[in-house]
Amino acid sequence: MANQFEQVDEPPQDALSLMLRRDGDRLSGQSFCPASASGGRLPKDFRSAEMPLKEAFRAAIKFANDFKVPMVVVDPDGLWQPEWGTLYRDDEDDAELSAS
Repeated sequence: MANQFEQVDEPPQDALSLMLRRDGDRLSGQSFCPASASGGRLPKDFRSAEMPLKEAFRAAIKFANDFKVPMVVVDPDGLWQPEWGTLYRDDEDDAELSAS
């Protein structure tokens, strides 16, 4: 079974966010994890350096596994690579937004 990752529009307070971005021809990724997501394992919010996409993805997976936090993806530019797994949106959140 392929890995599955939820795509969100904004980094939540309860998960590690892998943020993918395009700046001209430059593609990069960066991880952000609020201390509140770590159950006390992080003394303060964590933000990685910007890295090439694949390196950022691998680093985010390692961090999420090491600190036992869920991981979500912020990808406004559609840079997700299919070989990393399936990127999906939670329809329940979409339904709540539509109802408000």
